Parts: sequence; C-alpha cells; structure tokens
Amino acid sequence: MKNQRIAAILVHCYTGLGMILAFVGMLAILQKNASLLMMCFWVATFIDSTDGFLARRVNVKKVLPEFDGRKLDDIVDFLTYAFLPAIAFVQFDLLPPAFFWVAALPTLASAYGFCQELAKTDDAFVGFPSYWNLVFIYLFIFQPAWQITALVLIGLAILVFIPIHYVYPSRTPMLWRLTNLLGVVYGLILLALCLAPQAPYSKLLAGISLLYAVYYVVISFIHHFKVTQASR
Repeated sequence: MKNQRIAAILVHCYTGLGMILAFVGMLAILQKNASLLMMCFWVATFIDSTDGFLARRVNVKKVLPEFDGRKLDDIVDFLTYAFLPAIAFVQFDLLPPAFFWVAALPTLASAYGFCQELAKTDDAFVGFPSYWNLVFIYLFIFQPAWQITALVLIGLAILVFIPIHYVYPSRTPMLWRLTNLLGVVYGLILLALCLAPQAPYSKLLAGISLLYAVYYVVISFIHHFKVTQASR
C-alpha cells in the first residue's frame, strides 16, 4: 500500500510539472523567446497526454482520495493551453495593441469550458478543446494578417460554446490506433517546429502537420454524429 501511495504521489508530481513549465513559459513570453515558449507548450502537452494513463494505471483516485488530481490538471491546462497563449498573441505582435481584447476571448471561453461538468465525456471533449497553444504555434509560424488572426481567435472561441463532441485521442474507441499513431507523428513534427519555428522549412512542415488537424476535425464530426444519433 505504501508503494502505491508513493506511485500516486509521483503521478501528481508529474502533472504538477506543468506549473513549472507555465512559469518558464511566462518568462519566455517576457523575453520574446518563441522557441522556448513553444517547447514549454510541447512538453506540457506531452505530460497532459500521458499523465491520465499513469493515473489510471496506479489508481490514484482510490489510493489518494484526499487529493483532487483533476483539479490540478485543470489548473495546469488552463495556464498552459489558454492563459499563456492569450498573452503570447499580444506579446509576439500577432494582434495590434488596440485589439488586445481579442486575445482575451480564449481565456474567457476556456474558463467557461473548464467549469462545465460536461466539458468532457468518457470519450470526447464537448466544445472546442482549449488547444490555444497549438493555435499560437501555427499563427506564429504563418504570420497571417492580424485581421485573420482575430477571426481565427473569435471563431474558435465561439466553438467552445457549441457542444460538438471532439475526439479524445486516448479514449475514443473509433479509429483509436490510427488516431494515436498519426498523433505520434504529428507530435514529432510539432517538436521540430518548436525547436526551430523560424527555420526556412517551418511553414512547409507546419502545412503538412495541418493534415492531422483536418483528420482530427473530420473524425470528430463523424464521432459527434454517431453520439447524437445514439442519444435519440
């Protein structure tokens, strides 16, 4: 039993590393160090993608019922997926100073999303997941006109409130192996982009990686259709 408690504590510590990454990410924003910020986003996403599996493996809820790991996970996710990217949209000049309020919309939408009891089901995210860190990476690399950046942020913020069931890669049974295999490839491409976001090949590589995003959206809509049909 003692070993189980130690294992559970270590899993929570692993999740808690996201707080350190959020701190380093904030310093990276202040220093306008895009690569360091993106690496913080990448590592935070990797931890978030794996800590749930570890938590279930050691049965943390049963072993440490007095500690709410999901609450810790939500705090870390809000900071690294929504709050820091929102600041970065302004600090890295993706939006003009007068339109800073557009960058605040993701934080408001995500705060709403994280507070919803049905923000997650057993196999899906309900409403656009707070992937604002990924949005920042693409906007920084492609450097579109600020008007396009504003439209993207406003559009995705609205999608948070629309209850579409988006695939939860580690839990959605449909095409589970394919989704996660492609997800690994996607993660490796993102790693290359985070290490060298201003390399000559970065836009091409980012464009290729968007194929996974298209795949994700398509299977999410198929999954949503199946869920809504089954509930009728």
